Amino acid sequence: MTTSPPSPDCGPASPDVDLVLPCLNEAAALPWVLGRVPAGWRALVVDNGSTDGSADLARSLGATVVHESRRGFGAACHAGLAAATADVVCFCDCDASLDPALLVPFVREVRAGQADLVLGRRRPQGRGAWPAHARLGNVALAGMLRRRTGLRLRDLGPLRAARREPLLALGLTDRRSGYPLQMVVRAADAGWRVTEHDVPYRPRTGASKVTGTWRGTWQAVRDMRQVLAEPPSAAGTRNGDGAGRR
Repeated sequence: MTTSPPSPDCGPASPDVDLVLPCLNEAAALPWVLGRVPAGWRALVVDNGSTDGSADLARSLGATVVHESRRGFGAACHAGLAAATADVVCFCDCDASLDPALLVPFVREVRAGQADLVLGRRRPQGRGAWPAHARLGNVALAGMLRRRTGLRLRDLGPLRAARREPLLALGLTDRRSGYPLQMVVRAADAGWRVTEHDVPYRPRTGASKVTGTWRGTWQAVRDMRQVLAEPPSAAGTRNGDGAGRR
């Protein structure tokens, strides 16, 4: 299946950091999320077929809107990465469960050459922040990831930062729920230094499209198991400033 290239609206010519925000019907959360984007960063809201006016609202709040017609979390994330121009690219959910401002030290760590990929380990704040079935699925996948790569990560959360060109060089192909995991697996195969830091995880605004149900969680786990079954990839090896060193 082919799709047309993502079509970003006009935005800052030289953003300090590009922040990719995959979005599917997140109008209720957008004002808070975009209000927490650090100064000088460009918010790339990737509209993945919203029907609640999310794209128009994001645009009115100063975000650059990228349209991706192919449904899927990975499709939206990769469209944002393809549209980015900044040296450092960050990712964050658009449902107000995570604060984009928490990415500031992640970016500092990448720029200082202390890590090639920085991830946020979600620490639930309050009841309902992380359903039990979603936590169990995450624990199982983290264990499989350790066996596959040797990385001792405890979460596969969506809050992350890395340099754009090495990310593109990883040649990520998953366009569903396995995209975040494939990024980590291929980064590990390429010898990247991957670090993890605790971040508060709030109850999301609105209904979850993936982990809100057992069915959605099972689909996500199945997508990720397929990623873990891939043979080791050499994509991105020794690519970019710092990438390729443990």
